[in-house]
Amino acid sequence: MRDRARVHVVSFLMLTAMASHLSAQPAAINPTEREHPVSQLQYLQNVPIIPRTILFGNPERARVRLSPDGKQIAFLAPRDGVLNVWVASVETPDRARPVTHDTHRGIRSFFWAYTNRHLLYAQDNDGDEDFHVYCVHLDDQDKTVDLTPMEKISARVSEVSEKYPDEILIAINNRPPHQLHDIYRVNILTGERTLLQENPGFAGFVTDDDYHVRFATTYTPNGGQLYLESDPQAEQGWKEFLSVAPEDVMTTGLAGFDKTNKKIYLLDSRQRNTGALKVVDLETGKESLLAENDKADISDALVHPTEKTIQAVGFTYSRREWQVIDPSIQADLDYLKTVADGEVQITSRSLDDTIWSVAFLMDNGPLRFYLYRREPRKATFLFTSTPELEGLPLVKMHWPVISSRDGKSLVCYLSLPPNCDPDGDGIPNQPIPMVLDVHGGPWARDSWGYNPVHQLLCNRGYAVLNVNYRGSTGFGKEFINAANRQWAGRMHEDLLDAVQWAVSQKIAREDRIAIMGGSYGGYATLVGLTFTPKVFACGVDIVGPSSLVTLLQNPPPYWMPFMPVMKSRVGDHETEEGREFLLSRSPLQLVDRIQRPLLIGQGAQDPRVKKAEADQIVSAMQEHGIPVTYMLYPQEGHGFTRPENRFAFYAVTEAFLAEHLGGRYEQIGDAFAGAVFEVPVGKEQVPGLEQALSSDANK
Repeated sequence: MRDRARVHVVSFLMLTAMASHLSAQPAAINPTEREHPVSQLQYLQNVPIIPRTILFGNPERARVRLSPDGKQIAFLAPRDGVLNVWVASVETPDRARPVTHDTHRGIRSFFWAYTNRHLLYAQDNDGDEDFHVYCVHLDDQDKTVDLTPMEKISARVSEVSEKYPDEILIAINNRPPHQLHDIYRVNILTGERTLLQENPGFAGFVTDDDYHVRFATTYTPNGGQLYLESDPQAEQGWKEFLSVAPEDVMTTGLAGFDKTNKKIYLLDSRQRNTGALKVVDLETGKESLLAENDKADISDALVHPTEKTIQAVGFTYSRREWQVIDPSIQADLDYLKTVADGEVQITSRSLDDTIWSVAFLMDNGPLRFYLYRREPRKATFLFTSTPELEGLPLVKMHWPVISSRDGKSLVCYLSLPPNCDPDGDGIPNQPIPMVLDVHGGPWARDSWGYNPVHQLLCNRGYAVLNVNYRGSTGFGKEFINAANRQWAGRMHEDLLDAVQWAVSQKIAREDRIAIMGGSYGGYATLVGLTFTPKVFACGVDIVGPSSLVTLLQNPPPYWMPFMPVMKSRVGDHETEEGREFLLSRSPLQLVDRIQRPLLIGQGAQDPRVKKAEADQIVSAMQEHGIPVTYMLYPQEGHGFTRPENRFAFYAVTEAFLAEHLGGRYEQIGDAFAGAVFEVPVGKEQVPGLEQALSSDANK
């Protein structure tokens, strides 16, 4: 387990583009010219409208990472409006230079090679998730080389070791039908690839710092998991090491080796509820418990960069808490708590462990980045992610825990508009319109911290509520397993219970509650408008599946090894009985029940929830004469990555919500400039949309 370790978290439908820290240089806006004429919300009368370009633009700087020798930092920053990697000396961070040259989609993440002269990143094409791995040569005019120049692949870095600074391991699914990833040893200087392990049918492999393939993993027909140990003496070269029952699959798994490669870390929920951290001696089989929490699974770990010892473990129930295992870093963490407000994140460490890069996560402001030198224990401020956020009327985030109808504890996050809650107790002076914002996954979770969607909606006059419904990760296996075969069932009831709580607490107006979300959250939106058609005033579905049958029939090819888990937890699309069950939980079958306005956003390149999922429910609504607005993005996938496309989508979204909830909104104006999308259906349903599409500013 390390900064780039394989922490065992399965996430099927996670929406990745909606929770970025975002910024841009906006023009000044006169709020009185941007408010919806029918909704002058009293508590917002003296609150300026925050432009979308600040909330959903690119960050000014993000993802600060130290080179292994601690002499340089790299970070993401816009270059001609597109996110690229920049590099600077730690002594002169204000003299950074761009070293990548992306002009279209932007780079979202990267890491240093142990050479200290190379950077690596993965990039797909317009959201199709056919990822290639690229190497940037800093000594050769920042030349960028594709280390995986193949077609129809989704490559991923498998291992990086300081023992072999010129080489990395990459998993590549280049053999048709592209379902299985083989392991290649790749020289980052020359691009030479050597096949290390051909995949005979496994879901994946576990490798060590010596670049040996140590374990393989596969899923059993009932949704369990097997870890197989490499053994030349065993039949077919593998013997069983660890059997994980279906109920433990989401909370149990191998998580990397120690320095000797003779001990392995194990996240383990067997014979318990939450995932604890253990270390297993591979020579003796002895297991030792390192850390546990009775309310939450492990969410984070601090690992020594060379010794590979676990020094501290993070547990996140409502807020993250650190459990220190190695006393040698206690004083460091204590000091960092005094540097700035917010949650401390150690984002990278030099190999000699003398210098760290640190970020402080806030709920009402941008990330704050520091360089921390352990001797003389001093943190030096670098910059914030989005300076334009400073001084704006951003709001705090509350974390109530709500009880479901069957006694489950639902950890939630609630944000309220400025001035509506003077005493700060999380209850406004009077009930106000609310947006229920449902996270994707479903095997993911909402967490505390700055959220641009919360800030946008609160600034426009709405309360915003996130719910960690059953199936969300981080709260133990019982909570995850309570969601088995409960899509549109008890998972939806959890959302309804949260809505009822908000109404009973006089937070939300019962007649003005919207449901909104991406991926599984988009599905939950469609469920809300079909299964409970009178609960919500309107819905916003972003890349959500409309039929569970067609969703499971059309996964990306490299997801096929995971399908036994989907069958056990969602339903079996390959049997007649299973298809009937899945259809009974599919919004597409209940389109005629929709009574409330719906906005749909979809990426045409989405490999997870394909364009057909949106097309078929839009077509069905048209056949029934039910209005719908459909925004289709030809150059996006599972979420909207390019800032121009985000501006366009949220411009339409806030106008749509204002029409049906009574909030205010920033007029569309020139929000479509540079965006690539079409509105095949329903442009007349959103105030200002037709005019904006036809205006010169957006052509």
